[in-house]
Amino acid sequence: MKKKSIKDVNMEVNIAGISFKNPVTTASGTFGSGMEYGDYVDLSRLGAVTTKGVSTIPWLGNPTPRIAETYGGMLNAIGLQNPGIDVFIQRDLPFLKSFDTRIIVNVVGKTIEEYCEVAERLSDCEVDMLEINISCPNVKEGGIAFGQDPDSVENITSQVKKYSKKPIIIKLSPNVTDIAAIARAAEAGGADAISLINTLTGMRIDVENRTFLLANKIGGLSGPAIKPIAVRMIYQAANTVSIPIIGMGGIMDAMDALEFIMAGATMVAVGTANFINPRATEEVIDGIEAYMIRNNIEDIRDLIGCVR
Repeated sequence: MKKKSIKDVNMEVNIAGISFKNPVTTASGTFGSGMEYGDYVDLSRLGAVTTKGVSTIPWLGNPTPRIAETYGGMLNAIGLQNPGIDVFIQRDLPFLKSFDTRIIVNVVGKTIEEYCEVAERLSDCEVDMLEINISCPNVKEGGIAFGQDPDSVENITSQVKKYSKKPIIIKLSPNVTDIAAIARAAEAGGADAISLINTLTGMRIDVENRTFLLANKIGGLSGPAIKPIAVRMIYQAANTVSIPIIGMGGIMDAMDALEFIMAGATMVAVGTANFINPRATEEVIDGIEAYMIRNNIEDIRDLIGCVR
């Protein structure tokens, strides 16, 4: 019997009681707070905008050079440069609120107290979720130490939950031995969702000048080179925890995004692709919809974790 032809599909997903019109957001640190992309992307089409990291006070970041290209991706050692929460609330948030999209704020800190302070201040703001970044490999204090130890992950998650009125996503580091153990720790601490993967630690050397290409020596590797690792970790996490997952790591087009969804991600975040194609997020949305229509799949939820 010939399958019926469909024209309309349901791409809506739900995380922690919050409805997203589609499963596509931006990866923190690659999209600013959306203002830089306003001339290229209709932010109202996105399921959510995930902002760059927000800290208690302005962070200057690492010394330059902070970016280096590599095969299939790039290295960055930005160091979470940001103007701090006061500027975010006064300048960035009003801009984001002018669009019909969900707002996920990435939170960074060098101590548990700093994470909690930002989470508490954002609790009464018109944002939808907080993404707690415990995994950035470019900061010498805080993040990476929390993200690599299950006990620390559970502790910081439970502490932030005490101060946040918003659902929290714990962003996991891939620079660990057992991603499943870290995912379980985040869930045990009360996380409403997890996101992964952040960048892998890497290095490049300028052979002619016999020096490091990054002033920080070590940076975070992103881009399509890390996608197979990311898909594997999404699959492992999805078969370990019951909370939703936001998948990221090398998504360049809709087919990449669908791999993450089929591995178990409820949403996906587009990162490095934004730098070479500012419309990448919209194209991923269009591509997922086209795939669903082409394959007579009426609901995106039928694809989430379908390869289990």
